[in-house]
Amino acid sequence: MNREEKIKRTKQVAIIAGVFTALVSLLLLLNYLQIKSSDPLESQTLKTLVDRLSADPGNHALMEEIRQLDLLARKAYFNSLWQIRTGAYLLLFGAIVLVLALRVHSKLVFSIGKPSDEKPTAGRDRKLSQRWIAATGAIIIIGAGMSAVFTADYLRPFDTLKMAEEVPGHDGIEQIDISLAEPTANSPEPEMTTGGPPAGTADAGMDADPQTQEMVTEEASVETPGETTARQPPPPLLTEASVRQNHNTFRGPWGTGISAHGNIPSEWDAASGENIIWKTEIPMHGYNSPVLWDDKLFMSGATESRRMVYCYDRHTGSKQWEKEASGIPGSPATPPRTTDDTGLAAPSLVVDGQRVVALFGTGDIIAFDHNGNRLWAKNLGVPANHYGHSSSLLMWDGKVMVQYDTQDGSRVFALEAATGQIAWETPRSNGVSWASPILAKVDGTFQLILLANPSLSAYDIQSGRQLWSVNCMSGEVGPSPAFGGGLVYAANEYAKMVGVDAKTGQQQWEDNYYLPEVASLLYFDGLLYVATTFAVLACFEASSGEFLWEYDTDDGFYSSPVIADNKLYIIDTSGKAYVFNPGREPDLIATSELGERVFATPVFAEGRLYIRGNRHLYCIGN
Repeated sequence: MNREEKIKRTKQVAIIAGVFTALVSLLLLLNYLQIKSSDPLESQTLKTLVDRLSADPGNHALMEEIRQLDLLARKAYFNSLWQIRTGAYLLLFGAIVLVLALRVHSKLVFSIGKPSDEKPTAGRDRKLSQRWIAATGAIIIIGAGMSAVFTADYLRPFDTLKMAEEVPGHDGIEQIDISLAEPTANSPEPEMTTGGPPAGTADAGMDADPQTQEMVTEEASVETPGETTARQPPPPLLTEASVRQNHNTFRGPWGTGISAHGNIPSEWDAASGENIIWKTEIPMHGYNSPVLWDDKLFMSGATESRRMVYCYDRHTGSKQWEKEASGIPGSPATPPRTTDDTGLAAPSLVVDGQRVVALFGTGDIIAFDHNGNRLWAKNLGVPANHYGHSSSLLMWDGKVMVQYDTQDGSRVFALEAATGQIAWETPRSNGVSWASPILAKVDGTFQLILLANPSLSAYDIQSGRQLWSVNCMSGEVGPSPAFGGGLVYAANEYAKMVGVDAKTGQQQWEDNYYLPEVASLLYFDGLLYVATTFAVLACFEASSGEFLWEYDTDDGFYSSPVIADNKLYIIDTSGKAYVFNPGREPDLIATSELGERVFATPVFAEGRLYIRGNRHLYCIGN
């Protein structure tokens, strides 16, 4: 190939690369303008349909239309992210080819050395023209690159949050000095007022300054001259017996959804008061389920400006204390954007005989003792999550275990329950997940089980070492896994349901007949139960995945099915509860109405059932 042909070819390549780069730049700019004018996460049509469904909760056709529209909205969101990333790579490729072609073309032209017949003014015009072309191309490329960055930031608002305070030595988790406030025998017990805040506390800090609250807390733990302080011995660490006796995490002991308590009522009615022991108004909204230890119930609530932890007397419903999660280094000055069905208080708390720990959608995690004294707090890094963080906490062997799967990277770690310091941390190669971890006892040893896209994985709770992992899942994973009969079970809507050997991680079976979107799986007595958002409770043979039966309900499920008193309890989003005898045939015992919407999973104690509704906390008993 002679020089003239090379010049011709390089000119053609440069023209093609220039046109390609300009087109990609234009498409990225148009994509940015389109997304800026129409937020893919906010659908007015979907909101309108949801309002219609609230007025007509039994309209199954409308329910299915909402589900399909929601799925399309999610797909549009991820398609937008894919288009931005792909366009950025194509733009970079085209720009590199264009620069290289122009450089080679220029060298070839100037190496020929032919005398130029152009007039001086023509040469100057040609150079000026080349400069304008180069400047225009540079402007297009820079503008398109900026549009790609701005569009990605618009779709992922968590990445640019301004932090309230930077801490030196940041290693991915914000560390703070830990202040301990030990309860004393002389510390006054808070007065109790049924259904409201402690007497004489002006809503126990709801209107008080957070710094004032901390000063009062610290003063309460200081010895008064002339008094003798008899410190209470610390309660024992978690044992299998104490975990079974209480309901210390989401879905009860080890997150399994099975309670050992009995004498639980099967029927109640909020309108008439039948079997309603008490109810109390919830001060601040949240989707987390209550947790219980001895005589105390704990839960959290949040708004954009405040995050609160509440403690209630489970016998009377009186609020014993409430504390704000504030003044935490690294906590974002502006909370991350979340959807209305997740919010900033979706993760359930975890509690033992000494402390209660809460996690919020801001990444703030905080621990209190049972009297409300703040023990430690830190920020784990603001979770990049387009719906909001919802994975609940677990506690065992003196450690608080956190599944932290986000768009900016995934990890699982354990914090020392007494201090909040990191005991171990393990990176994960997963996408964002909304599922909560569970503990599975395999050959006498507990494994930490996590579910996300694309894997179901097991970890050693002492070291964080991954024991096994199997790629079996897809989509936006919300339901938590289950364990029993030697298998771990996982499922997700628009994906599949699987049974995996808990020792080897080998998949034993799969099925896609009925799949949950939010409610977690439940294993009991050789059977696997699945609750769907399209109002079906289904039962499968756990060992094989064989479908056994289905039961159509009045509304879909966010609340997970649970076992107590050898009965299966499940509550749909309208607040209607269904109680079944577990078995290979559907055996409905009773249905009950709460009178308000329910998204949380119920909590059990001996002879008692506690339900967090949308507005009230209920105690139900015979």
